[in-house]
Amino acid sequence: MTWNPSLRSEKENSMKLDKKEPKRCAIFVFYDKDGIVDKYIPVFLNGIKEVVSRLIIVCNGDVCDRGMEIFKDITDEVCIRPNEGYDITAYKYGLEYISYERLADYDEVLLMNSTMFGPIYPFSEMFEKMDAEDVDFWGMTNFHEVPYDPFGTIEYGYIPRHIQSFFMVFRRSLCESGDFISYWKNLPVINNYNEAVGYFETVFTKKFSDMGYKWTVYAGSDELEGYTYDPLRDYPRYMIENKRCPVMKKRSFFHDYGEALSRSGGEAVKEVFNYLEHCTDYDTDMIWEALLRLYNQADIKKRMQSNYILSSRLPAKSGKMGEMRVALVLHIYFEDLAEYCMEYAKNMPENADIYITVPTKEKLETVKKVFSKLSDRNIDYRIVGNRGRDVAPFLVGCKDIIDRYDLICKVHDKKVYQVIPRSVGSSWAYKCFENTMKNRIFIENVIKTFEENERLGMLAPPVPNHAPYYPTTGKGEWGENFAVTREWADKLGLSVDMDITKEPIAPLGSMFWVRTKALRGLFAHDWEYDEFPKEPIETDATVLHALERLYPFCVQNEGYYSGWLMADTYARIEMTNWKSGIV
Repeated sequence: MTWNPSLRSEKENSMKLDKKEPKRCAIFVFYDKDGIVDKYIPVFLNGIKEVVSRLIIVCNGDVCDRGMEIFKDITDEVCIRPNEGYDITAYKYGLEYISYERLADYDEVLLMNSTMFGPIYPFSEMFEKMDAEDVDFWGMTNFHEVPYDPFGTIEYGYIPRHIQSFFMVFRRSLCESGDFISYWKNLPVINNYNEAVGYFETVFTKKFSDMGYKWTVYAGSDELEGYTYDPLRDYPRYMIENKRCPVMKKRSFFHDYGEALSRSGGEAVKEVFNYLEHCTDYDTDMIWEALLRLYNQADIKKRMQSNYILSSRLPAKSGKMGEMRVALVLHIYFEDLAEYCMEYAKNMPENADIYITVPTKEKLETVKKVFSKLSDRNIDYRIVGNRGRDVAPFLVGCKDIIDRYDLICKVHDKKVYQVIPRSVGSSWAYKCFENTMKNRIFIENVIKTFEENERLGMLAPPVPNHAPYYPTTGKGEWGENFAVTREWADKLGLSVDMDITKEPIAPLGSMFWVRTKALRGLFAHDWEYDEFPKEPIETDATVLHALERLYPFCVQNEGYYSGWLMADTYARIEMTNWKSGIV
């Protein structure tokens, strides 16, 4: 950050803002693929309004009617333009809307976009500090120098150290200069992301610094040089907690997890989310709302580390359970597994209701005899016929109970015939039961986890990863079932992201815990038995296979997230299996 003394003589002696109330104009660029304005947007804008005298919203693409009402409640100046040229071109549009000649009417002109959550701290804190800085332009954070050009569009052949373009502030000394106006007037047409980065974000700071204009950032990160190129991306908690950075980038919560693992162990996002949730006043539910509506559940789960390893030995700290109404829905087809199922079912809390579905009256007699050992429990037996395996008994045979409970555990007897030796399928059944109903303490901890995490919609055991199942983990969970799942998602009116290259966070063993509100859309279909195939069924691509994968997308569509659930005892096995990778 050098300064040319000859330029200094042509300007004011100091670029500090020593006014009591500087006059500021903010240009906010908004984009949403659906034109929806989530709650975090007006919170951000109302925070900015506390420090600016004029706010202009530039929308790249359409905005829904409700979104426009929200914007109009905040400012009368809302501009709609085609979604072309990325944020940079929208910034230029906003500057031209003010007019280059009138930019100097303001002490500062702000450029910012909708890619961040905030304010975590009042923006006034940042502006009060920056008013004392003797600079021509400044930003919130900076990107460190990278000794090469990964975009192929940067005139310098490398990425210079620069202010990140999601939040930039220009003082009058820069806005009134011919250099600044000429730069924007001659900005080339932006056709793609690489050009957006190479023609503006990575070069603007150096270009104007070389001309003698002074710059700095609010949340400096010199001490992280050599650790990261992008401090807010890689060390968000440090930047927010120690540097008082007032925003968190939205991209961090959904960007491909491989990107994080190329530089770290993947801990950054969960660390910062915990800090935001427990150590600040920022409403993190707004983060969940935006993420679950827009992004793929596999990416969100990985970034948020939605894996719940719960104790089967230590009860929940509060000791006493809350007010959740809980039920077990258990389907039994194989009479010889009734005893096995009963041993897990008895782990349910005494106040939980138990629903047992069976295909025939004959099987019911056997099951009732086994479950007579639980005579002190409230058990409802239902004969449902032999159609739709364990899925139809849940969606059709028990659809009348869904509104009676807050939380349901759905399990079934499991016997795999198509894999030899049969011990392979038996181990899968063991994994499912152990990680849903290990014992009473474990189940109480599951219930407590749902009580403490209001956006948690579904927990299921991880997918099997032993014997022939191992290659299916990661992205193989779709198998031959993506098309039929997509078809049923459309029928159910699901609007969440579904991507064949990204695995569903699905209970492939068809056993899970679910918040009933999270399945409202699924049960609204009012399923009937004739929608399910008769036995024998195909091994893939039926409505049964689709539903097994649709559960978490239905959950997400209702605004909840899904995760993996394991008992502490089984987590030891899982660690060994993942490390071994034996097929």
